[in-house]
Amino acid sequence: MLALRLARGARPLVQLRRLLVTTASAGTGFLLLCTLGYALGHPQASAGSALRLAWCGAPVAATVYLAVAVARTDPGTRPRTGLAAIGLGPARLMALSAMTTALSTVLGSLLALLVFLHLRGDATGMPFDGAAAGFLAADQPLPVPAALTLLTLVPLAASVASALALRPGRVRPPRAGGRGGHPRTASGDDDAPDGQPVGPTAEAPAPGPPVAPRPAPGGLPWGVAALAAGLAVETHASRSGRTPGLPLPGGLVGGPAGVLAGWALTALGLALAGPAIAYVCGQLLQAVRPGAVRLLAGRGLQEEARRIGRPLGVVCAVASGAYVLATQYGDARPSFGPLSTLGVVLVAGCTLATLATAAVEARQARADTVAALGRLGAPTTMLRTAALLRAGALAVVFAPLTWAVAELAAMPAAG
Repeated sequence: MLALRLARGARPLVQLRRLLVTTASAGTGFLLLCTLGYALGHPQASAGSALRLAWCGAPVAATVYLAVAVARTDPGTRPRTGLAAIGLGPARLMALSAMTTALSTVLGSLLALLVFLHLRGDATGMPFDGAAAGFLAADQPLPVPAALTLLTLVPLAASVASALALRPGRVRPPRAGGRGGHPRTASGDDDAPDGQPVGPTAEAPAPGPPVAPRPAPGGLPWGVAALAAGLAVETHASRSGRTPGLPLPGGLVGGPAGVLAGWALTALGLALAGPAIAYVCGQLLQAVRPGAVRLLAGRGLQEEARRIGRPLGVVCAVASGAYVLATQYGDARPSFGPLSTLGVVLVAGCTLATLATAAVEARQARADTVAALGRLGAPTTMLRTAALLRAGALAVVFAPLTWAVAELAAMPAAG
């Protein structure tokens, strides 16, 4: 009940992010149910049904990734003094976050079930003159246990992943300073204005030592190794004529299974190396006698590298995979079916939404710093210029990297 009240009382932007999770869960649940319909309509093609179910793994992973990112930015489950006073510590807040994620994804699964039953004609008759009866097995009864099992995959995986991402050992403790970085008194009173003493005998706090930047992420060697291994596997699989083919859904011709395995390794490498590359971008911004704006942008990017680096790497992996797919099948011009189009839109949309959510999380994390700079008299243009420098540095580094990886991956297929 508390999770439902927290979900209802959130701001419109928070509700919009939860609505994105619900939409992604509905689309993924519909794909899973369509896979069940294909299996019911083609009982002799068990291998094809299993392959279609395996292809649903990409939308499921993208939806779970988006749900975790939204759960991390949820202000209703953030540790606060008032909630801790009534017994809602980090462990219970983690459970509340998992319940909120489960509510959003379960709602999406229910919407998927309603749309699926409507297209099958089980609720109000067959719509669209029976155009969807072929791949939904409308002439056969729907096995309810199998449908419910498929629909619980996304809510279960999303809630467990959110709980693991927000477990007390992973959440960073709140800063000792309140708003603006000023230390709070032992009484825990936050209602006094910033910089003003709380009690009549309170003294001005002594300035603490400067905070050093966070150390660089350590995933760059593993990411480069996985990226190189993925490109090598793709090259070997594309040039080998004895590699068995793996048919693709939606009318696409088959391709070597090693190409898909190589792309998976490439995507893993970009995701692992993304935080380290973003950290290097912050170091480059501070190189060669930086001014105040470049120093602020570089230090901020180093702090945000772990938050936005991995989503950036995933977006680069999806973009390079889309480029390879368009290059490899550009001449054949395959006819994408509605389910394949839905899967591609889900994966691309979830990765972009996850990147935007990570940017929102980074903005929330530096809110205290921005407020302190504003009180010190920093102009708004300087803060905006620093933000533009951060975005420009990431674009200058990640855009050529994505293009290079895509060209290297498409080169064996073109040859």
